[in-house]
Parts: sequence; structure tokens; C-alpha cells
Amino acid sequence: MNVRIGLAQHRIGPDMEENLRQAQRAVLACAGQGAQLVLLPEMFCCLYQLERLRACAQPRGGELWKHLRALACQAGVYLLGGSMPELDAQGRIYNTSFFFSPAGEELACYRKCHLFDVSLPGGLCIQESSVFTPGEQLRVVESPFGKIGLAICFDLRFPEQFRALADRGAQLVLVPAAFNSTTGPAHWEINCRSRALDNQVFLCACAPAAAPDGPYPYYGHSMTVDPWGRILTELTGEACERVVT
Repeated sequence: MNVRIGLAQHRIGPDMEENLRQAQRAVLACAGQGAQLVLLPEMFCCLYQLERLRACAQPRGGELWKHLRALACQAGVYLLGGSMPELDAQGRIYNTSFFFSPAGEELACYRKCHLFDVSLPGGLCIQESSVFTPGEQLRVVESPFGKIGLAICFDLRFPEQFRALADRGAQLVLVPAAFNSTTGPAHWEINCRSRALDNQVFLCACAPAAAPDGPYPYYGHSMTVDPWGRILTELTGEACERVVT
């Protein structure tokens, strides 16, 4: 596999329009550095606050979806649009990734299977199942760069999902994520490296820029890992873009 991948680790705040501008800036910056495929973070468009996500949810084909499609075309890249709160016709909300070609074709849609329900030391309590419905299908998509598997954040903790993606031929797995400053230092790197090594795949994980004092303490540290478990690139917590081959 030979592909230049851009990690668009942008800052996420309470203003959705500003988040979209930051995402656009980051994706175009990656494209300007020669990226062929660009990855945005989990919930790239809105703060990771469960009580606000329902108000931010939009249907497939809605304005957020159209924004991602147009951005893939504008940048001329394959774009995994991180994830967004997707509202279906029955009123259910999913944590969903959409994958677009440079021509704006939707190549895949993946709904997060494993929901993050935990109570962490320090008072951080998250119950994604209070808002989201879990997805039920895995996704491996054909691309000019080989077969690409899709996962989202907490999925990283479930080796069986990554083995199933590898069994379906995935050579690269893309993981938009939003680990926090409690779990991130302890488990982010080891999970990324383990899933790549266990399954002999490349893994690319993109998170929002760190926000230790925000309403959700993003950890940052987007990274790419090779099948030997070696980190090819790792960002800090700052907002930045990086392209890796």
C-alpha cells in the first residue's frame, strides 16, 4: 500500500459553523501537502457533549453530509469525514462516518458499533447509549489504495472487530476518535499499536486537538501505525495537520 494520508487534527468548539471552517482549513492544508486521503476526527462538527448532540444531528444527505461531499471535491482527496451525529427516519441517532471520493461519491457509511458507557476517575461520566443507537454492520471499502476498514474511537478496545475487518481483506483501518485526557495517556497509544500489530494492518487514527479545560477534555495525539506496531507519526495535542506516506 502506497498512499499519502493527512491527519486533520483541528480544534472543536461550541460554534458548528466555526468547526466546519476549521475542518475545511485543515483538510485543504493536508491536500496542499500532497495528501491523497484525509481523515477528520470523531464528531468533527460539534462538541462532544451528549446533551447537545441530538440538536446537532442531521440526516444522511443533509447539510453536514453535503459539506463533506463538497469538501472532498474541493480538496481533490478521498475524505473520511470523521464522524457526525446522523439522524435516521425513525428518529434514531447514530455516530456515523461517511467516506467520499474526490468526485464526491459516497463510498461507505459506517455507524459506530461499540458505544462508550463509562464512569471514569475524576468525575467524567459518559453514557453514549443515552443518545446513540449502536451500528450493526462492519465496513470494508475498496479504494485505489487497497481495502480500507472503518472503525470509530471506542471500537479500538474490541480486538474482534479489527480481526473481522482484517479477515475481510482490510489492509488499512481508519479510526476517527475522541479519547479524553483520562483514558488517552493510558490507553490511546497501546490500543492503536495493538490493533495494527494483532491484525498486520496499517492503522490511522485522528482525534480533535486537545482541550484539557474544555467541557470535554480531548486528548489529541492523532497517529499512524504500521503492521509491526511502529508509530509512523504522532501529533501532539495542538491543532495541526500532518501528512504521512
